[in-house]
Amino acid sequence: MNADDAVLLLVDLQERLVPAVHDGDEVVARAVRLAEAAALLGVPVLATEQVPDKLGPTVAALSGHPHLVTPKSRFAADAAGLFPPGRSEIVVAGVEAHVCVLQTVLELLDGTGTRGAGRRVYVAADAVGSRSPADRDLALARARSAGAGIVSSEMVLFEWLRDAAHPRFREVQKLLR
Repeated sequence: MNADDAVLLLVDLQERLVPAVHDGDEVVARAVRLAEAAALLGVPVLATEQVPDKLGPTVAALSGHPHLVTPKSRFAADAAGLFPPGRSEIVVAGVEAHVCVLQTVLELLDGTGTRGAGRRVYVAADAVGSRSPADRDLALARARSAGAGIVSSEMVLFEWLRDAAHPRFREVQKLLR
């Protein structure tokens, strides 16, 4: 993964949805870690909100991070026009892993998404969740079998940095404490 090629996509981390997610606070904390590192490293942060009039806005801990928030009713995020040109990697975090996250990942990986544009998709496993841990685990397995890279938020941060000599290394390292 490379920060210069990456986009962070936060899927449906919303006020009324996150409390129902198993370990929802931890999922949000990992997503915040990714978003803060993205801000330090110049990685665009995008977010979706599933039926926001019913599920509320993006959680407060993340509300200042997305450069663009897109409301939706489809489970998969509409990839067309969502991602900035010149970015070939998509790191995905959010909820629910087995519904909106998975359907977004699957569309990104098949012909209806952005595969033709040569994009790579990574799912930050510690920054995705579902109401049921079993559903989350099945979603990660299916995403992997479809071709997504399954990574941790810490893996993303260190790959974005590439080198301990990176000028933002100390700032990003502080996010891990």
